[in-house]
Amino acid sequence: MQRALARNASLLVAAQEIARVHGLMREVRAAALPTLFANGAYTRLDADRTASGSVIQPRNSWVANVQLAVPLVAPQRWVQWEHAAEQVDVARLSAEDVRRQVAITAARTYVSVLTQHRFVDANQRAVDNAREHYEDAQARFSAGSGSRLDVVRAGQELATSQSQLHTSLTALVRAQEALGTIAGADVALDSTDDMQFPPLPAPPEALREAEDRRADIQAQRKRLEAAQHVVRDSYADYLPLLMAVVQPFASSYASLTTPTSGWQAQLVLTVPLFDGGFRYGAFEQRRAERDQARELLDAALRQAHSDVRTAFDELTRADQALREARDASRLAAEALDITNLAYHAGATNDLDVVDAERRARDAANVAAIAEDAARQARIDLLAAAGRFP
Repeated sequence: MQRALARNASLLVAAQEIARVHGLMREVRAAALPTLFANGAYTRLDADRTASGSVIQPRNSWVANVQLAVPLVAPQRWVQWEHAAEQVDVARLSAEDVRRQVAITAARTYVSVLTQHRFVDANQRAVDNAREHYEDAQARFSAGSGSRLDVVRAGQELATSQSQLHTSLTALVRAQEALGTIAGADVALDSTDDMQFPPLPAPPEALREAEDRRADIQAQRKRLEAAQHVVRDSYADYLPLLMAVVQPFASSYASLTTPTSGWQAQLVLTVPLFDGGFRYGAFEQRRAERDQARELLDAALRQAHSDVRTAFDELTRADQALREARDASRLAAEALDITNLAYHAGATNDLDVVDAERRARDAANVAAIAEDAARQARIDLLAAAGRFP
């Protein structure tokens, strides 16, 4: 899981999304900060411009200036800066939610590989048992104490067990490849060690932690907060903008009104009077987005509570099913041993052995499925309560 959290493509994309939103924030911030531009122009005329025998503009001339613009009062730009900064926080929390989803997927895939190993082991034991029975049936037939039907039945059971073994091996390879993909590796990865789960919370504690610790809830709560701030700050659209502009200049010639060098300063006041209803439309859009964010948060909280309740019920039933499946697998294995002993003693027939082998194999596979369900239930509960990853 640590490898998945460090190298998974979805997490790397989420990190780049943070960088992208941060870049947008810097673009918005630029409108609230001073700007400095240098301008230059070279002009060539067909001839000098004269008046009363005096040259008022030479044939070749140049003009250069530096313009500094400083927003003195810019409420709209200030609140836009604040809103853009909040979107960076939203992107970070969204990346945490992606991290949570990747960790859950990695844990599930890890458990799936463990389960496929259990299937392979169970089917391998079934193949070994079936082969031993087939060899025994052949030996009995060769000695004249068995029948051809016993050999055919034992061979059919061996072929069936081998087919299921190959199927489980294929599923194991797929699970290993999936684990390698989720971990950002270019090769298949394997898992053989069982997972160690932390202590599980009590139901009331899990419900509280789900609201406070889950990354998806935190991200949605931050989206609602940001949308509320956008609606709250809509008043800035109606406030004036005051700019200070300072412009030193130099020229290759002097005119009647402009010397060869100098400077000028201006205070530019912009008052929005009528914009065709744009501000009213923007306010309506922002209010709708706020209401949408609130509904999404309420839905996320309801889903989180449902996830916790479902996870506890799933865990209880999965543990019970696991205990019963293990008992069934143990009893089926014991029944197979007893049947084999009875068969060798001549107290039972070939059909009983084949039936016992099938029951033992099926019970072992059911136990592996129950183990997987119990592990998955623990992952679900920890994820629902916000304790995982």
